[in-house]
Amino acid sequence: MRAADVIAEGVRGAGPAEMPGRLCVVAVELLPVVGASVSLRADGMPIQLSASDDQAAHLSDVQATLGDGPCTYAAAIGAPVLASDLTNGRDARRWPVFAQQATAVGVQAVYSIPLGNDAVCVGTLDLYRATPGGLSHPELRTALLVSSIMTMALMALPQGAENGAEGEEAWLSGLATDHDEVYQAVGMIMVQSGIGADEALALLRAHAFAHNRTALELARDVVSHRKRFDRD
Repeated sequence: MRAADVIAEGVRGAGPAEMPGRLCVVAVELLPVVGASVSLRADGMPIQLSASDDQAAHLSDVQATLGDGPCTYAAAIGAPVLASDLTNGRDARRWPVFAQQATAVGVQAVYSIPLGNDAVCVGTLDLYRATPGGLSHPELRTALLVSSIMTMALMALPQGAENGAEGEEAWLSGLATDHDEVYQAVGMIMVQSGIGADEALALLRAHAFAHNRTALELARDVVSHRKRFDRD
C-alpha cells in the first residue's frame, strides 16, 4: 500500500508528457537507488525520454552512445537485467566499458526493467544504485509496479499529446526529436564517408566515445556542419 500511495501522490496532477519524469523521481523515492531514467526502444539506439537527475541522464546517454549495457540487453531479451555489481565479477566483465563509465560517476549497480508486455518491449526503466547489491523480492515487485505504470502512461499518450498539438505526428513523435537528430547525422555521415547506415552509426558512436562526448552531442555538431566525416 505504501508504494501505491507514493506513486499516486508522485504523479498527482501530472500531464501526459510529465508522467515519465515524475515516475523516475518516484522510483528513487521508493527504491535503494540514486537515480532513474526511462528510454524508448528504437532501431539503432535507445531514445532517452526522461530522467530523475543529470547523473541518470548521463548514464542513459552513455548506454546509447556505447550501444551496450543493461538497458540495451533488457530491451533485447524483454526481461529484467539486474547488474548488481559493476565493480567486479560477471556484470563488470559483461559490460566493461559501461561499468567503468558508471563507477567513475559513483554508480555501482544498475537494474533495467523492460517496459511493455510479453509481445513487445517499448523501452526500459533504468535504476542506478551507488553501492553494489541486488534488489530484495519486495523491492523488485515495487520496481515492476513502477515499470507497469510507466508502460501504461506511455501507451495512454494520445497522438500529438506529447507535444501539445493534436494530430500533428505519430505516437511519441514529439519526444523523439533527439532520435531524429542522430539519424539525420547518420545520413550525413553516410554521404560524407560513402558507407552504410550501420557503419555510420558505429563511426558516430566510436568518435563520440573517443572524445568523451555522447552520440547526441556529436550528432548535433554533424547536423550543424561543425563536424564532418569525409572519407580519407
